[in-house]
Amino acid sequence: MAALCRGRPRWKRLNCLQVFTRNFSGKYDYDLVVIGGGSGGLACSKEAAQLGQKVAVLDYVEPSAKGTKWGLGGTCVNVGCIPKKLMHQAALLGTAVKDAKKYGWQMPETVHHDWATMAEAVQNHVRSLNWGHRVQLQDKKVKYLNLKGSLLDEHTVRGLSKAGKETILTAENIVIATGGRPKYPTQIPGAAEHGITSDDIFWLKKSPGKTLVVGASYVALECAGFFTGIGLDTTVMVRSIALRGFDQQMAGLVTDYMEAYGTRFVWRSVPKRVDKLSSGALQVTWSDTETGMEHRDTYNSVLWAVGRAPETKALGLDQLGVQLNKQTGKIVVGPDEATSVPHVYALGDISEGRPELTPTAIKAGKLLAHRLAGQSTALMNFDNVATTVFTPLEYGCVGLSEEEAERRHGKEGIEVFHAFYKPLEFTVAERDASQCYIKVICERGGDQKILGLHFTGPNAGEVIQGFSMGLQSAVGQTGTGDASCLQPSASTTISLWD
Repeated sequence: MAALCRGRPRWKRLNCLQVFTRNFSGKYDYDLVVIGGGSGGLACSKEAAQLGQKVAVLDYVEPSAKGTKWGLGGTCVNVGCIPKKLMHQAALLGTAVKDAKKYGWQMPETVHHDWATMAEAVQNHVRSLNWGHRVQLQDKKVKYLNLKGSLLDEHTVRGLSKAGKETILTAENIVIATGGRPKYPTQIPGAAEHGITSDDIFWLKKSPGKTLVVGASYVALECAGFFTGIGLDTTVMVRSIALRGFDQQMAGLVTDYMEAYGTRFVWRSVPKRVDKLSSGALQVTWSDTETGMEHRDTYNSVLWAVGRAPETKALGLDQLGVQLNKQTGKIVVGPDEATSVPHVYALGDISEGRPELTPTAIKAGKLLAHRLAGQSTALMNFDNVATTVFTPLEYGCVGLSEEEAERRHGKEGIEVFHAFYKPLEFTVAERDASQCYIKVICERGGDQKILGLHFTGPNAGEVIQGFSMGLQSAVGQTGTGDASCLQPSASTTISLWD
């Protein structure tokens, strides 16, 4: 909180300086250098260039532990929402094929999914987006450098090429937008050697086959959901609860549907080791945290979805004195995205206390560009951001979970309105709708102010955007976003993920 309090007055002082001294002597190579070519960094750089600033973007992707690498655009475009939603769509089409028979379509007795065809199509689309981002930077006169950036001081960036060639750039302001990468549980023998992460799954040429997904975050459940949907034998290993941080009643509906859909869950269990057998299969040993009993099974692939770590270690932040949260490793920022070092800012997933969502990073990046150019004083509002989890039965929410509402207002201080419903498209197909549900959490008394809204059902991502718009309008927010790459509508004033 102290950091947030310090951030605002510093911004005011800096903003005055920027208004009167920007480009005043031309002593820097650039007005702005952005390290990181993901959603937030690209949005900030392009907006700054549109406002007349001289801008450079440094972007360099370290290959994953398995050697997977990709192009410009960051997590969302390459190994996040875009490929994830396309593969989710592939799984939904599989369900639609099953429903089609009830609607009169004459289908063959057996249908099967071809991973290679899907993967090639998805990867080609992602490559087209990589190229599109490069073209946009060129059109907007932003200098793109495929260099690994680090800070030498508050005005100087060191860029290293793949071959080790050094380039030094100076700038009046520097923005860090390097995002995060998936973690490996390094304490588990064989985890990194034999496992993969979300950095790899979307770029596989061959089907992962029988897969164990370790973790119960939205990344874990989304991947497990589309694996099951395209016909793969899929198991999710959960240490404690699913979708930590989300409403737990809704999380239960999501996992109940997934289990009915065909995904296996191993609850209250932790992996102990992964061994590669002579057959090439991966033998996973795990223990039940309640009984202590050990179990084993074999899989073709093990996908680790146990959290993400911010990409801060190679930036030289410690020498510069940029304050980090010691627990998370993220950069501490003020409400104006300012770090503890003047002229250095941080955006998106790298920043402490920010939602790890593309639309919010994009909007925050654009607003920061306007402030740095002295064109505005508007700050990003991160409250009541809509989020969707793209599991087989989608889950969309905005505002507080029931648990958080109780914590803030007391159990007697809230009232919950709720209903189960059956989507029309489930009727003829005779699909189970017992997990299709909506609830609204309100303050008790008065005008019953809405605190949170939660929805499970088809197209939850689109549905929640409508409710989010109403909630945002009611409280005067600046925009909405989405954890899994919702495409916000124009009236939210935010452009696209990740």
